[in-house]
Amino acid sequence: EVQLQASGGGLVQAGGSLRLSCVVSGLDFDDYAIGWFRQAPGKEREGAACINSGDSKAYYMDSVKGRFTISRDNAKGTTYLQMSNLKPEDTGVYYCAAERWICPTPGTRGDKMDFWGKGTQVTVSS
Repeated sequence: EVQLQASGGGLVQAGGSLRLSCVVSGLDFDDYAIGWFRQAPGKEREGAACINSGDSKAYYMDSVKGRFTISRDNAKGTTYLQMSNLKPEDTGVYYCAAERWICPTPGTRGDKMDFWGKGTQVTVSS
């Protein structure tokens, strides 16, 4: 059974930082791109960041560039999302998802991702 377990969310003031983790099991982690998606109340899901398998190239949606950093530890089957200088508009439920090989276009919904985990709530207060 494939499982993606996201953790690390919480409540933080604007300008603060959080580090999300996504632990993946049940698949060959090295063969999958891992993305972080977020969904705010009343809004569509959007792809915030993603990291390829293989070359570990990272992709970001424009609004998080320079503030978010995605990384992966293949030995641990884990992907991280370091979020800094958080803004109220970053508030939402953050999900990690897996797709074979390469990332989808940043900012898109990720409808073709193969596997999804349950989300973790991030709330940024002003």
